[in-house]
Amino acid sequence: MPTSKKEVTNLKYLLVIGDGMADNPMPQLGGKTPLQYAATPIMDKLASAGVLGSVLTVPEGMPAGTDTAVLSIFGCDPRTFYTGRAPLEAAASGISLSPGDVAYRCNMVTFEDAGGTAFEEKKIISHSAGSIEGEESDELIRELFETPVFKSAAEKAGMIVHPASSFRHIAVQKSADIDGIEMAAPHDNLGEVVGPLLPSGCDNADVLKDLMRIAHEVLDNHPINKKRRAEGKLPANGIWFWAEGTAVKLPDFTEKYGKTGGVVTAVPICHGIAALIGLEKIYVEGATGELFTNYAGKVNATLDVLRNHDFAAVHIEAPDECTHNGELYGKIQAIEWIDSRVLRPLIAGLAGIDFRMLILSDHKTLSSTRGHDGSPVPYIIYDSRYDKNTGLTYCESDAEHGKYIPVGEKLMSILFEQEVI
Repeated sequence: MPTSKKEVTNLKYLLVIGDGMADNPMPQLGGKTPLQYAATPIMDKLASAGVLGSVLTVPEGMPAGTDTAVLSIFGCDPRTFYTGRAPLEAAASGISLSPGDVAYRCNMVTFEDAGGTAFEEKKIISHSAGSIEGEESDELIRELFETPVFKSAAEKAGMIVHPASSFRHIAVQKSADIDGIEMAAPHDNLGEVVGPLLPSGCDNADVLKDLMRIAHEVLDNHPINKKRRAEGKLPANGIWFWAEGTAVKLPDFTEKYGKTGGVVTAVPICHGIAALIGLEKIYVEGATGELFTNYAGKVNATLDVLRNHDFAAVHIEAPDECTHNGELYGKIQAIEWIDSRVLRPLIAGLAGIDFRMLILSDHKTLSSTRGHDGSPVPYIIYDSRYDKNTGLTYCESDAEHGKYIPVGEKLMSILFEQEVI
């Protein structure tokens, strides 16, 4: 039955992003994708009751990643607003970029232990140095930038670093020229030889490349890395600059959609976008961005946002990180926990409240390559007031039979019923 105006006014709106959930069929899973293989009774129920389809979140020709995809999901056309990933992450920490400044993601990474092999001939083993913990990572990056040989090179380059209490640090370079520069995302090139992936395309690329080489020389035998090796962990024996970009300004979310809200996440990119569009950044103790994270804390924080606002978004990084780490069954577990530990308690917490919910994978992360892919991803738009009872399940193949949205930035307008699919 139609709802009254009062009921519509009291609607709550949710966005749930399972980062990198979508994938391609895998031989190890009998030709199924992880979404098809995983036990997801809640997602399947919502898919059947709501609108299921696929959406292109990454415009053709743009890099596939959480940066471009989440910009799109929040209604910001990446073709207009994207200047690079690092400036978005910098905003999460309140880092202000001046004209001429360039921000970079500065990952702690693992290069292979291959004695006597030139730096350029080594392979990159882990984009996160084995998911190094924040305290160790912060100590390593601070000591690196204070080591005389590296400090001298960094000062000459006009570069400083902002530790981020994870493997994801932010470096800022003053008066930097990145015209024509080419930089590779480490998570998309695991197991590859470093040389062809190093920065190239302009004079400043040589400066960055030299900093990365010096960093490896300094960090390779650092006491923390000797300890990590002894404990069977991967060493954080290098840094990797990428995701370069200049300052960015995004449209105000509340002005555009008439809604206020907050974003619950463990990763800087989503908090940065939240800050730039005027949504509240919500931090949860114990939220790691890995498979083992504080799911209950994220759910409670999301429900708290909805008590004071119209809209809440919760982002779960685990499927993406598991895929980058080559953990296929970890990815499946992450998907199942999003179903049981996020969606189930969220819906229970909204008992008696009308709501609309958008659920999707921001982009595909392919188990076959351990990298991102920009092809369409499945989405669900569920409305608690209706049950379409289509019998469809939440997976890539069923979504292909549903509504196709060619422009990802339409999703918010559709969620808020300002636009019809």
